[in-house]
Formats: sequence, structure tokens, C-alpha cells
Amino acid sequence: MLMRRLVLAIPLLIGILFFTFMLIRLGGQDPVGLLAGPTATTEEIEIVRAELGLDKPLFTQFWLFLGDVVQGDIGKSWISNRSVTLDILERIPITLELLLWGVALGSVIGVPVGLRAAFRHDKWFDHISRGISLLGFSIPTYFLALLLLFVFFFLLGWSPPGMGRISLLISPPPTVTGSYLIDGLLAGDLEVARSAVAQLILPIIAVAIISAAPIVKHTRAIALEIISSDFVRFARASGLPSEKVSRIVLKNSSTPVTTFIGTELTGLVGSVSLIEFVFAWGGVGQYGLNAIIRGDFAAVQGYVLFLALFSLVVFIIVDLLVLVLEPRAVAE
Repeated sequence: MLMRRLVLAIPLLIGILFFTFMLIRLGGQDPVGLLAGPTATTEEIEIVRAELGLDKPLFTQFWLFLGDVVQGDIGKSWISNRSVTLDILERIPITLELLLWGVALGSVIGVPVGLRAAFRHDKWFDHISRGISLLGFSIPTYFLALLLLFVFFFLLGWSPPGMGRISLLISPPPTVTGSYLIDGLLAGDLEVARSAVAQLILPIIAVAIISAAPIVKHTRAIALEIISSDFVRFARASGLPSEKVSRIVLKNSSTPVTTFIGTELTGLVGSVSLIEFVFAWGGVGQYGLNAIIRGDFAAVQGYVLFLALFSLVVFIIVDLLVLVLEPRAVAE
């Protein structure tokens, strides 16, 4: 199963790169004029275009780009003139820190609430949880991040300003993992660790809210389907205690819930980019969003490639977890 997924991923990645490559070049945004400057002559503009390789046919540009990607070279950012590969590698731990903590908190809240709502179908708890879940679905990500800053920083003063991952008055710790919290603890600098935690709280809450809402909804739906299944009805008819019936439901819900959380994790990277932008987080999401706004082709291509590879890695990890939770999946 894992090998089949890896084999199928190769043409999928090539297709994603191809469509991204073509779309951003046919989108009408030309960075040559920006890079050449407002006073550049026609000859100077053509020289810049040739240096960037944009004077070649599109398919030739794509094959050259694909050859570079195979060698691990995504290209240079046309705005910063730095390697896109290095830019993204530096920012991956920053995004993962926010994404994994947020989804973990959302799962810790969403899975138990969804299960409890399923066991209390059409009761008051079920109605309240569905209403709150619907609210989490409805609120725009960008507005949610701004709302949290407005309430907890501007009105209440409980949170530091959304200006990065650490206070501007504190020097960052030596880089080991890329996470200021972990690196601060490794360096024994509690002031850095405390500042990192303070800056993490609001972004993590924002990610947790947007991840918990669909987790509650789908966990409830999965558990309800299992509760209404024949084997659960038979277990109840046989006189099994409610605790044992609940364990049966939990065990059979674990695989589909785990699969859904993995899918949710891959889909949240785009939403996290808006949260990173509001809180000036500096991760891959903010990097990709800035690249899209500025028309930095190489950075956009690197960002999309990161999203595709991240999804592939998450799906492989989910497959391994499914094999642990449900060994019968090996036969499939």
C-alpha cells in the first residue's frame, strides 16, 4: 500500500508542478518590470528577461525547471535573490510548530466532543456542540486571527502583540530545531522559552478553533454510523455493559478519525498561512503568501512543491498509523 502510494505520487507531483508553473506564468503577472525598475529601457528589460530564462518557450522553461527540481534546486527568489530551497527549509520548523500544536489541541478537544455528541444524539450536548462547530466553520480564518488579537491584546492586554515568534526585546536562542520554545529550553534560557510560549498561545488557539470544528463534525458522524451498526446493536442486545459498548465504538472509530485528522492536517496549511500573516509568524505559509502577492514565480513554485510533499508525508504517516490501529489493512 505504501509503495503504491509512493509510485502514484511521482506523476502527481509532476502534474502539480506543471499546472502551477503554467498558471502563474499565464496569470498576467510579470515580475520583469518590477526587477528591472521603473526607469529601465526596453533593452534592459529584455536582458533581465533573458537572465531569468523567461525569453524561452514555456515548455522549455518547464523542462529546465523540472531538471533543477530533481537535483534539489527550486531556483532563486527573484525578490530576495536567495535560494528558495534554503528559504523554505529554514521556515518549515516554524510552520510545523504552529500547525502541529494547533491541530493537536484541536484534536484533543474535537475528538472527545464529537464522540460525546454521538453518544448523546439529539440531546442538549449534541445540539450545543453542533452549533459551536458550525460557528467554527463559518468564521473566516483571517477575521478569527484579527479578532483574537483585538480582544486579548488590544482590549484585555493579556497577550503580547502579534509581531513574530518572540519578543523584539529578547535575542533568539542558538538555532537547533528552529523552534524558539524548544531551542530556548535546550539552551536553558527560560526567558526566551516564556516569551515563545506567550507568542504561541493566540496563533495556536486560532489553528485549534479552525481544526476542531470539522473534527467535531466528522467524529460525531463516524461514531453515529458505528453506533447504528449491526455489531453494536448485537453487543447491546447481548447485555454488554455500556462501558464495553463504548470501547467497541471507540476502537472502530479510531481508524477513520485518524485518517480524517491526517487529511485535515494537509488542508490546514493554506489556512495557517493567513494566521501566520496576521501574527507575522515568518513560516512557510507567510512566505508563500508574500510570494503570491509579489509575483515571485520561483518562491510560489517552491511553496506549492512544499505543500505537495507535506501532504505526501502526512498520508504515509497516516497509512502507518492505520496499519497499527487496523492490521487487517495490510491485506488491502
